[in-house]
Amino acid sequence: MCQTVGNAGDRAAPRRIALPPGTFSVAIHYSMACAVVGLILVISFRDFRGFDTNTTAGFLLGLLLLLIGVACFLVSGKQTVIVDPKVHRITIEDSNRFRSKKRSIPFSDIVGISIGYLGKRSNYVTWYYLVLKLRSGEDYPLFAPGRFFAGGSDRSTVTSWKQRLEEYLSH
Repeated sequence: MCQTVGNAGDRAAPRRIALPPGTFSVAIHYSMACAVVGLILVISFRDFRGFDTNTTAGFLLGLLLLLIGVACFLVSGKQTVIVDPKVHRITIEDSNRFRSKKRSIPFSDIVGISIGYLGKRSNYVTWYYLVLKLRSGEDYPLFAPGRFFAGGSDRSTVTSWKQRLEEYLSH
C-alpha cells in the first residue's frame, strides 16, 4: 500500500490522502494465487513415470509458479510517504517482511521533482513514479516501480502528484 499525505491541518496529525485501499493486499493475493496454482501443478504432476514431455512441463511450470509466488509474497512491502508542509519535511517509510527503513527529507534539500518511468512506451506497459532531485545530487524515487499503487500506470495521475508536491514545496 502506498500513501501520500496532503496538507497538514494541524501540526500533531497531518491529514492523510491515501491511495485506494487494498493496493498492497492485491499484490499479496496475486502472489499467493500464483503459489497455490504452482503447488497444485507440482502435486498433480509430481509422480510422472518415464519421460513424458507434457507431464514434465506441467511439473516444471508448477515449480516455477510456486517459486515466483513465494518470492513475491516474501518481498512485497509498503511505502508510506508523509508530506508535512508545516514542518517542511517529507518522511518516507519503506517496510517489508524483513526490515523497515525510515528516511526524512527536508524541503530545503529538494532542488527538483521529475517523473521517471519504467517500461517501453511502444508496448504501452509503463509505470510512472516521482523522482526527487536532492541537493546532494542523489535522485530519490517516490512510489518506485515494484510497488503496486493505483495510478502508477497513468502519467496524468503521477503528474497531479508532482504538481501537488511542488505546491507544498513552494509555500
